[in-house]
Amino acid sequence: RHSMLPRHVQRLGRDWITHWNGSQILSFSSPVSSCMRWAGHYPPWASFPLPISADFSANWRFPPFFGPWRQFQNSNWHLDNYTQSCCFHLPNPSMKSEGEEPLTKKRRLSGQDDTSTPEQETNLCHQKEVSCLSVAQDEEKHRSKKGTIKRHWEYFCQQSKTMKIAKNKGSYQSSTGSEATFDFTVMSYNILSQNLLEDNSHLYKHCRQRLLFWTYRFPNILQEIKELDADVLCLQEVQEDHYRTEIKSSLESLGYHCEYKMRTGRKPDGCAICFKTSKFSLISSNPVEFFRRDIPLLDRDNVGLVLLLQPRFHCKASAAICIANTHLLYNPRRGDIKLTQLAMLLAEIASVAPQKNGSFCPIVICGDFNSVPGSPLYRFIKEGKLNYEGLAIGKVSGQEQFPRGQRILSIPIWPEKLGISQNCVYEIKQQQKEENSGEKLEAAKPDNTQEIVIASEKLSSKLRHHFKLSSVYSHYFPETGIPEVTTCHSRSAVTVDYIFYSAADDNTAAQPGAEDSFCGGLKLLGRLALLTEKDLWTVNGLPNENNSSDHLPLLAEFRLIEW
Repeated sequence: RHSMLPRHVQRLGRDWITHWNGSQILSFSSPVSSCMRWAGHYPPWASFPLPISADFSANWRFPPFFGPWRQFQNSNWHLDNYTQSCCFHLPNPSMKSEGEEPLTKKRRLSGQDDTSTPEQETNLCHQKEVSCLSVAQDEEKHRSKKGTIKRHWEYFCQQSKTMKIAKNKGSYQSSTGSEATFDFTVMSYNILSQNLLEDNSHLYKHCRQRLLFWTYRFPNILQEIKELDADVLCLQEVQEDHYRTEIKSSLESLGYHCEYKMRTGRKPDGCAICFKTSKFSLISSNPVEFFRRDIPLLDRDNVGLVLLLQPRFHCKASAAICIANTHLLYNPRRGDIKLTQLAMLLAEIASVAPQKNGSFCPIVICGDFNSVPGSPLYRFIKEGKLNYEGLAIGKVSGQEQFPRGQRILSIPIWPEKLGISQNCVYEIKQQQKEENSGEKLEAAKPDNTQEIVIASEKLSSKLRHHFKLSSVYSHYFPETGIPEVTTCHSRSAVTVDYIFYSAADDNTAAQPGAEDSFCGGLKLLGRLALLTEKDLWTVNGLPNENNSSDHLPLLAEFRLIEW
């Protein structure tokens, strides 16, 4: 009877005919389009020839009286507003869903049932363009629209806004030697290693399979980097083989010089810092390995990278900027490891950043810290001090609402043979500093009182660092108090990525614990705004068709301030 229909269409008629009442007829609220193609045969449950056109999956929905909607919604069909358009096509049976957000996410965010009101359906449909082009052209248009979300630039300086507009118009020029200011942009971006994606596929169940292939993802990531056009890139989860074969050469063609440090374990990804050679020259590159074979605590393979860069076209030849990048351990129950890794990174920065006059040069620290705003680890970075006495290791990063790691942090956290003091500097450097300032202990054997003092210092539960750091982002939208989000997948949507910087005194108040002087600092001129979890689920979370990592890129513009 239906020999001219494809078999899957015939099955569709047989499978769903039982759900239809003979007196209920599928109808259309708009006239038949001239571009519509008509099937020669049609199933008996349709009282008119079945129209077949360009976007069945986007423009057709069973009417409200249709019974088992939940069962049909969970199938591979994507149905949307049949009442607003008569122009559609029947998809191939192997087509996947267009990737709407998981039902649990939808219910949690909206607090309502999954069914939408007729008014909502009408408004949604009015936003869609019904194309009568070929199926391939229509799907390409649909793909280019879906997953797009706007992020605006937030200015903190009117001059920055003027310069950015001029740059977009092509009239902006880099700072020259006669100018007293040096402005530059820094991006931090976890680009999602392909190996880690495949090892943790349960985090990406909401994504269509083709969006997860590296051949699809890399062009999107590269396009984001091109469009944002940062002067310094701090990238995490950079897979070594992709870096060697594609990423490095692609970024070099855009004018970047690249430095890379791969993790020390079996997972072949790492951190990269890339900078525009037109803006900076490299003074030194310093990789940091957090794995120590002789220290059981440090059995993880995370790494960091610290670069010392010299700005070009600047009035002071001695000017330098320290850029650090890291990806700390994820495990929410190992706050002891996270704090030790952070201390090792800070010690390396303290070793690289000092200038000839003894002050620190301006510092920018980027990365995925696997810690949420307000957590003890976060507060330690911003405030410069942390008393961890009685602190459970599962509460250090704040990743879990009900932490499972209840063991209390030991005092001290790391062993003495690591060679890093509680002030997060290399102890050799600390000794040299004490010698230079006349604070060296007497060569003679100390008496019992001195031994007690030294022992108490070693057993102190107070961590410190001597950097005056601020966060580029405020982590909450001031108007609503809703949290900003830097990563979003099937399991969670939180902030774990940061850009910290040493702020000039006129930019923010000095942070506690920042006793050491700085050679000027950085003024925050602007930042690329972040989004809420609800915003991201409107485009099906991350990754999606246009954003190919499960993290958002962070971007800030700074001005170098010198004293």
